[in-house]
Amino acid sequence: MKLSVLLPVMPLDVRAAMPFAAMVKHSPGHSLWQGQGLLLDSYQLFTALSAAGVGVPMGSGVALIPLRSPLEAAVQINSVMALSKQPMVAGFGPGAKSFQASVMQRPYSSPLTAMREYLGIVRELLTGQPVNREGQYFSLQAQLPPLHTNIAELGLGVLRPRMAALAGEVADVAITWMCPPSYISTVLQPALRAAAESAGRPSPRIVSVVPVAREVPGRDHAKLLWDGSQVHLGAPHYQDMLARAGIDVTAGTSSESTDRLLAGEVFLGGSLDRIGEGLQSYKAAGVDELVLNTTGVASVSADAALEELATILTEVSPE
Repeated sequence: MKLSVLLPVMPLDVRAAMPFAAMVKHSPGHSLWQGQGLLLDSYQLFTALSAAGVGVPMGSGVALIPLRSPLEAAVQINSVMALSKQPMVAGFGPGAKSFQASVMQRPYSSPLTAMREYLGIVRELLTGQPVNREGQYFSLQAQLPPLHTNIAELGLGVLRPRMAALAGEVADVAITWMCPPSYISTVLQPALRAAAESAGRPSPRIVSVVPVAREVPGRDHAKLLWDGSQVHLGAPHYQDMLARAGIDVTAGTSSESTDRLLAGEVFLGGSLDRIGEGLQSYKAAGVDELVLNTTGVASVSADAALEELATILTEVSPE
């Protein structure tokens, strides 16, 4: 299982992201990931990092499809890969229903249909195929010249079984965020494999984004883990996924919920040995790449997040 790094800050310029990219470049870290950027566009930031001399393999996990047409997404992906000369995972998701409504006036009545149409168009564009589609949400007649021998891997944000099945049919990568390893192995992984087998294609590899924080003197690692994840934990689709996994984050105090999340290895915190045991659980669950999320630590200090990542990458091995 590979270890990668989530950019844990929302940078206002490329300099804030450079230390994290440089650390990936000069450490055992595999790639640099970023969620949906609302200050600096993720794709443009990846290109700027490469221009600054710290280009690394990159992952977008995930870009929200209400913000960008599939044609524009394909052009941007081609641009990033041509200008950076780096491999890329272009991950997509529909976003929460409340976000969809805020951007489009109403949410997708079928997020699965929207994602199927979107990824299908993007893949055809990236491979140079003529697109002639008329869908429920996305329609297009266009063609782009293929710019690369190896195109970007296309990823799909996956929390629940039906989206996992869709990823098995159409995606190269299934991207999970705060999904317990037990839930990945017993719920998501079987859905991915069964759908991929039915479609006659390889099962997507699994990339899991996991909040981490060491227990160090003078720092409440449990509080940092909660603080760095509370926005996601307040979203209904994350609460539903965790409930399916037997973890209720809607009852009791935040401290009690954090204890449940640590026990379920949704959060990895404590000693390096404990974090290492958690990494092994994700590896055993079939995760191919684990993305270390130090957003909570970075909310106190970006330097502390860098130190955290460097320590885990150099002293803890999931092999």
